[in-house]
Amino acid sequence: MSRLNRELSLLQGVGLLTTSLLGTGIFVVPAAAAAIAGQASLWAWPLLTLLVLPVALTFAKLGQRFPHAGGAPALIGRAFGLSMERSVALLFLAVIPVGLPAALQMTSGFWYAIAPVTPTGDLAIQLLTLGLMLILGQRPARASGQVQTTIAMLILTTVASFWWLGDLFENTGQLMPLTGTQWSAIPALLSLMFWCFVGLEAFTHLGEEFKHPQRDFPLALLLGVLLAGVVYWACSLAVVHFGTYGDHQANATSLPQLVALLWGEQWRWLAAAIGYLACFASINIYLQGFARLLWSLADEGKLPASLAQRNRYGVPARAFNLVVFTCAVCALLGWSWELSIETLMRYANGNFILVYLLSMAAGCILLTGWAKWVALLATLLCALVLLLLGGQMLYALSILMTFLLIDQFHLRRQARLTP
Repeated sequence: MSRLNRELSLLQGVGLLTTSLLGTGIFVVPAAAAAIAGQASLWAWPLLTLLVLPVALTFAKLGQRFPHAGGAPALIGRAFGLSMERSVALLFLAVIPVGLPAALQMTSGFWYAIAPVTPTGDLAIQLLTLGLMLILGQRPARASGQVQTTIAMLILTTVASFWWLGDLFENTGQLMPLTGTQWSAIPALLSLMFWCFVGLEAFTHLGEEFKHPQRDFPLALLLGVLLAGVVYWACSLAVVHFGTYGDHQANATSLPQLVALLWGEQWRWLAAAIGYLACFASINIYLQGFARLLWSLADEGKLPASLAQRNRYGVPARAFNLVVFTCAVCALLGWSWELSIETLMRYANGNFILVYLLSMAAGCILLTGWAKWVALLATLLCALVLLLLGGQMLYALSILMTFLLIDQFHLRRQARLTP
């Protein structure tokens, strides 16, 4: 029986996941990938989508069999024990101080394309964004689903306009030749582009809130991944065709350049608004996921009971408020210390992949039949990506080992004190 209100439809679920996966990546990563490998990046997107499908399918089967607001940590705990669940939950929550402030910086960054923004104005945009999410987060999950489905449609319409106005339907074959392509550059691209599909683990926290979780949750997850892959490829083709990529600044302003080129300079402000909304959607689903993780742990007696309180809509509002407050404090600290997006994300990336790897390993234990073999393939894929991270991998592993040691020390101390 679900502990939260079952209100999400299949369409809303697809909208939530699609906007989470597209997020900031849709307007930055295609340009960055094109700057590295040119036309070869167009082949990398469908390849990466195929490689991510085993991960998505494993999450789908786990979420279908064990729908739980605790998300990935709860699934990992079911397979490897309570100590691992608590440690992975803390590892996942450790993304808040670094990952969310980095994403908030991206929301304000889009406005630089249309007007100068002072450092104080930058911080004001970040805090205002959190304030809007705080209001939205007090409403039922279907409210976020409706808002993010609308944002997903805006993104799809924008990318479709690039194809329509740029006559890309006639140039696709010319932009993806089989000969002369830098095939050797694709492996390096995959490790960069994989982050566009980070968000699957946050989506698992919403499994309990689907009207028909057994049917709609896996469908929403798989359809969301496929749709995001198509949109990334379509946007990348437009970027390569019109050459709106190059150095860091050119990649960051790729969307406004495309809109100004095809729609007219007067529409540059709309590009900034769409980019902002995409960031908003991506951050919102993470805040929702973190809040439900805290609520689930509190509801099961693993955190203070006060965090298990829900508001009149049945939403874990107190846990959500704590997540938003923590994010605001971290955003203030990042602003005052002038930490860059790259620095913040460098610390967050390893945490995500390690959670993915452990979730896939849990699938190898919890699933049966063909799903177990898919989980094994997904585990190998995540292990490969983790190795490609290099030093960032050591940061994530050290955090997890620290949490495990602290948990074991706490358990032994309790055992000694128990008569």
